[in-house]
Amino acid sequence: SKKEEIKQEEMRLKAISKQLTLAKKLIEQGNYEASLEENKNILSLSNDRPPGDEALFNMGLIYAHYRNPQKDYKKSIFYFEKLLKEYPKSPLSEQAKIWIGVLQVIEKSKQVDIKIEEMKKELSK
Repeated sequence: SKKEEIKQEEMRLKAISKQLTLAKKLIEQGNYEASLEENKNILSLSNDRPPGDEALFNMGLIYAHYRNPQKDYKKSIFYFEKLLKEYPKSPLSEQAKIWIGVLQVIEKSKQVDIKIEEMKKELSK
């Protein structure tokens, strides 16, 4: 019945909401691995509906986090781009675009630094 469907949807959202709160707490505590797992669970429960966009955004943030020893800007960009593709109307899409822009600049400057180092080595031969 329609009433039953609504009740199930409410329960699903309540459970996911608890997981989101936990995922955010874990990031604050510096427990990036555990937070990543929570966000992956949220994503799989979301079935291409909100708050899947929030989970993707969190995953992007985790990989961009300056304290994360496993930080990986390419992975971060991947999750922000996935958010834009799968949730184009998400209220987080504007922030995701900004993050992508900033991270791409950092990635490019890293490549430039590598090239400069290579050129220095060549010149010192």
